[in-house]
Amino acid sequence: MIARFLHHGGRVDEAARLFGGAPAEWLDLSTGLNPRPWPIPQGLTPDWHALPDPEALVRLEAAAARHFGVDPALCCAVPGSETALRLLARTLNLPGRALVPCYRSHVEAFAYSRPVEFDGAPGAGEVVVMANPNNPDGILRAPVRVLDWANRIAGQDGWLIVDEAFADCHDGASVAPAVHAEGRLIVLRSFGKFFGLAGLRLGFVLAPPQILAPLRNAMGSWPIHAAGLAIGAAAYADIGWIASTRSDLPVRAAALDAVLRRHGLEPQGACPLFRLVTDCAAEDVFERLARRSILVRPFASFPGWLRFGVPADERALARLDAALGDG
Repeated sequence: MIARFLHHGGRVDEAARLFGGAPAEWLDLSTGLNPRPWPIPQGLTPDWHALPDPEALVRLEAAAARHFGVDPALCCAVPGSETALRLLARTLNLPGRALVPCYRSHVEAFAYSRPVEFDGAPGAGEVVVMANPNNPDGILRAPVRVLDWANRIAGQDGWLIVDEAFADCHDGASVAPAVHAEGRLIVLRSFGKFFGLAGLRLGFVLAPPQILAPLRNAMGSWPIHAAGLAIGAAAYADIGWIASTRSDLPVRAAALDAVLRRHGLEPQGACPLFRLVTDCAAEDVFERLARRSILVRPFASFPGWLRFGVPADERALARLDAALGDG
């Protein structure tokens, strides 16, 4: 039954049908989302009757750009970074290389994508896609190393796309401030991971104007719905919540590390939203947890790997601890 869960996380309804229990009873550790989402204020209610306001889009992009440390003219809101990547592949119209292991979409976005190792010698006229922190291994590469690679790729008339879906967890780890109008660096940012509100389908492309213009044209007049405009702008302005969450996540990740090690599973990765375990009996562990209504993330290309999202609190962590011990 593990085969049904090899491509995406978050399929709790299907897990409940296969293993039993109501979906609401399941502990979903399969997505790598912050399980303590940004608390949406009760008074923050979008006007569902009106079309999304273009001025609200400008405000959202300005708030996000301040958070990313980039010129607002280089920041474009998109309905999810995966959608943006596929549109970028059409816009750039060049062969693609994907850093592996990686998101499936990094490979699928380009018709003829080939694997590449980090810091590898760039080919001529290629688009290289990488994530930092990487998924699913959580490796975090220093911005100076990423930018050095970007410069060498640009020297071969290529582009580097850096997917920073999890970068909000790490203050100072982003290469977004290096995006400029004459460069060949593109950065993708995701709202849903760190803020824990993936249902909004909100992301951002940070890129030169020559890239953003056709991207905006492809998306049309109303790329972001009213809730995304209002919630995104307010969340990026909540400096206190962002700071406290950056401090809290590593503490909870360390607690998860201790539980995994207690059961003979060695956690890997620097991203505090998830941990990867390799060289384990992945199918057995997956099904053991599923029988206890806990969903984790297996991988088709790596049958000995499992990714564990960081539990929200001590109660959820204790539940995982008990289930891992029920062998």
